[in-house]
Order: sequence, then C-alpha cells, then structure tokens
Amino acid sequence: MHTILGSGGIIASELAKALTEYTPHIRLVSRHPERVNPKDELLAADLLNPLEVDHAVAGSKVVYVTIGFPYSAKIWQRTWPTFMGHVIKACKEHGCKLVFFDNIYMYDDGQLDGMTENTLINPPSKKGKVRAQLVHMIMGEVKNANLTALIARCADYYGPGITRNGMLREMVFKNLAKGKKANWLGSAQHKHSFTYTPDAGKATALLGNTDDAYNQIWHLPTATDPYTGKEWIEHIAQTMGVTPKIQVAPKFLVRLMGVFIPIMREMVEMLYQYDRDYVFDSSKFEKRFNFTPTPYTKGIQEVVRSDYSLTSKI
Repeated sequence: MHTILGSGGIIASELAKALTEYTPHIRLVSRHPERVNPKDELLAADLLNPLEVDHAVAGSKVVYVTIGFPYSAKIWQRTWPTFMGHVIKACKEHGCKLVFFDNIYMYDDGQLDGMTENTLINPPSKKGKVRAQLVHMIMGEVKNANLTALIARCADYYGPGITRNGMLREMVFKNLAKGKKANWLGSAQHKHSFTYTPDAGKATALLGNTDDAYNQIWHLPTATDPYTGKEWIEHIAQTMGVTPKIQVAPKFLVRLMGVFIPIMREMVEMLYQYDRDYVFDSSKFEKRFNFTPTPYTKGIQEVVRSDYSLTSKI
C-alpha cells in the first residue's frame, strides 16, 4: 500500500497518477478524499488527530506527505510540527518509509541563484523557519537510524489543472485569459524557476520506489535557464495569442494590499524570492535517473491547451 497524506491538491493528484506504474494499491487520505484512479482506496481523516494519522499510515509500505495547510505563518507554526510529529511516530511504529514533498523556503536568501540540495539552510522568513524545523525533525530521525525517509523538494510550480494557489496560474494565466494585465511581484527582471507538476508527480513516485534514493534530499526535475518574470508573461501571452500586458506590485504595494487581502499580507515576507534570481538546480536527480525536465515552452503549451483552449491559438 502506498498512502498519500493530503490528497486533493495538484501534486497529490499527479503523484497518484504516477504511482499506478508501481502499485495498484493507493490510499488517498484527506478530510474529503476523491479518487484519482478507479481503484484508489479513500480514507477520510483529520490529519491533526494522532489516532487518525496512525490509522491512515497503518499497513503502508510508503507514506507520501503532500498536505498543504492554509498559507499563514501562525497556522503553519501551530500545525506543521504537530502533524509531522504524528506522521513520524506512525511511520516508525508501522515500519513505513516516508517521502516528504517540500519547498525551498528554508534556504538562505543569498543563495537562491543556483539552489542545490546542499544550499545553506538559513530561512529568512517565519514560514521558512517552520519548513527548516520539519527538515530537522525528519533527517534527525534518519541520522539516528529510526526512520527511512527522503525529502523531495521543488521550486514554485505550474502545470495543467491547477485551479488554485499556483502563482503563475492566479497572477498570469488567468488574468491574460480574461484580457487583464498579468501581475508579478517585486520585480519582473529576475529569473524564476518553476517545476512542471506532471514532472514533480512522476519524479516523486520514482523516488518513493527506489531503495537507494532514501535518507537524502532530492531536487525534483526542473527545466534549466528559467525566464524572467517579464519573459514568463511574454511567452504565456504569445502562446495564448493575447497582448502581454504586465503590472508589477512592489513591496510597498503588496504590504498595502495586505491590509485588505490576507493572502497578500502573508506574501510580504516572501517577496525576497522575487527581487533576485531564483534558479533551481535539479542536476542530481536528472543524472541519477536520466530524466529530462519538461521545457518551459512545452509546459506553457500544455497548460494553455488543457485549461485555456478557447483563448489559445495553438
């Protein structure tokens, strides 16, 4: 049994699709789980309840954590360490391997141009400090030989079927499709890597089913030579067949918007990711598994073809 804790999001869905190559036994766990594959086992659970986490993990060979809590530093501080403690305890008790789908928030803000698995952990934000705590919890257990686990880390992501939360989806694809200006945060002059979600799902499934991939950290496959914010908007607009109009929100404006829009208030501490080059290196994974990430031009075409076909000219 391969169990996904936090099903329903785009990463969990792509992972569930990819896991069918390795097993017919897939358990999807969330408050209101829905099948991705016809034979998926569904389990409704409150994943902040230790007994329900234990029940969800029991009988699993591999447990994948793809859950997302509301985007709030206060909520993250309260929920993430508690949840991860329950998961680690259950995996240890039931002898399950753990795969944690992670982001890059814990990295030093001076080392974002060329991030690798060895980039310094020195989080500049409250949310980043939470993510660093989770890494220490997992890898501490690995170091003490109490747990078999790996961390699969991706950049910001984009892909077909993302109906919420994706930065490119919400601020660029949707706005351009409606004839509005695309929004970008901080500065549109810096490079910004994005991981293509089908690649992330396939790679996470592959890692979870590769014995010697455990007890280390992996960057998931992400195309090289990323576009600047301006170039992302231009390429997306060209693929859609619309005019590439852009509006950049500097920090003072994001802070002002945060007075009225809670999610923008939470973005203020993360704006450092948009005022410098943000380049993600996945060469370790690519070399080990002979995997070529989806090029950005193809990824954009697939998103437009899948979700914006009425706008697209391709």
